Amino acid sequence: MIFGLVQILLFQSLGELISKFLLPTLPGPVIGLVLLVAWLVIRKGVNTELALVADGFSQYLGLLFVPAAVGVVLFLPQLKANALAIISALIGSVVLTIASSAIVARLLSKRPANE
Repeated sequence: MIFGLVQILLFQSLGELISKFLLPTLPGPVIGLVLLVAWLVIRKGVNTELALVADGFSQYLGLLFVPAAVGVVLFLPQLKANALAIISALIGSVVLTIASSAIVARLLSKRPANE
């Protein structure tokens, strides 16, 4: 289990270093996650230690939403004042996401005519 945690922290640290010196516009954890996924693709699988740590983290993902919910409550007057704009932006983004996902899925699922 410790080896899995060390792997996660290693890739996050590499991401932070790359973010600090090469790509300052991208967050370090995002770069580290991309590096970790690339490493796992190269290795063609996830080792048991890393899977164990990932399963342990996934049990507590709900706790990450608590600070966001507190932030929403903190800005409740601004949210009420801009409710129409927020609702329309949310509905518009959901519709565009579903439409673009359907288009990409249709393009990727096309088969050649001779099969």
